[in-house]
Amino acid sequence: MEALASFKKELSSPKKIFITTHVKPDADALGSSLGLANYLIKKGHEVTVVTPSDYPSFLYWMEGNDSVLDFTKQEDHELAKKALKNAEMIFCLDFSVLGRVDELGELIRQSEAYIVNIDHHQDPEDFADFRYWSTEAAATCELVYELIVELGDKNLIDKATAECLYAGIMTDTGGFRHPNTTKNVHLVVAELLELGANASQIANWIYDSNSVNRLKFIGFAISRRLIVREDIHTAYFAISKKDLKKYQSRTGDTEGLVNYALSLDGIKLAALFSEREDGIKISFRSSPEVAVNKFAASYFNGGGHKNAAGGKSESSLKETLEKFESLVEKNQEELFHHEALSAD
Repeated sequence: MEALASFKKELSSPKKIFITTHVKPDADALGSSLGLANYLIKKGHEVTVVTPSDYPSFLYWMEGNDSVLDFTKQEDHELAKKALKNAEMIFCLDFSVLGRVDELGELIRQSEAYIVNIDHHQDPEDFADFRYWSTEAAATCELVYELIVELGDKNLIDKATAECLYAGIMTDTGGFRHPNTTKNVHLVVAELLELGANASQIANWIYDSNSVNRLKFIGFAISRRLIVREDIHTAYFAISKKDLKKYQSRTGDTEGLVNYALSLDGIKLAALFSEREDGIKISFRSSPEVAVNKFAASYFNGGGHKNAAGGKSESSLKETLEKFESLVEKNQEELFHHEALSAD
């Protein structure tokens, strides 16, 4: 309570505020950033939202998107650095380790501004003056909503802000299908709907705005790049740089692909391996009893949530796939034994 009171005092007068989130922002990352920004602007603050990279075009509908600065764009870079230098408060959303924001992380570490961290991932780094953090939350958007309410400002959540927050909760729960879909999630989204969020429209913006190339890519990936290992309850996609180039892949085009592998009957562990210029990007998904975040952290320099995590590899795609299959075969009992991994 003392920390919350101190935070509330910081917000009591107009401030220059800098908001950022993790690399390759998803709906929860951008939704929490813009939802919070819209609220803070109503409170009279000067707010700049900066992303460490680009993000999918199916998120461009969010209120405030046109003002977001992309730190990797030449025209935005200096503006972002200036905003960070002048910031009196810095909000770090949907990540809790400064390494998740690349170069921005070190600049934030050096800042003398009051730093706020709002997040739901495990193993947070101790860098913030005020942390609003819970692994029980399904999404950072859920926490942003609760914080605004706790500050007594629910009346400042308008339709646009509600829709930003709803989008993050919807996607981070897999359309309310993942095990993190709690009673509280339903209570929060009910409030957001009452505040004006249009559920069907948001779902349409995010899930039903595919390009022809993306649909063709998904079809190609399922028919040609899906490997199923029923003997080890595992399925995965292996996507090369050549594949991505062939279908003119854009940021967000591989989003959700890994879920097709997990949807197979009998599959408990799914992965997507995407060959990029800077190495192999890996997305992991698992059934409720499998702690895929531990696997990602132990072997692929990653981490995340129990059933949804990420990782990376600097080896070739072929070597990475061989390593992955070998590790799953070797660690089957640890991975798939319910009692061993039932606790977070």
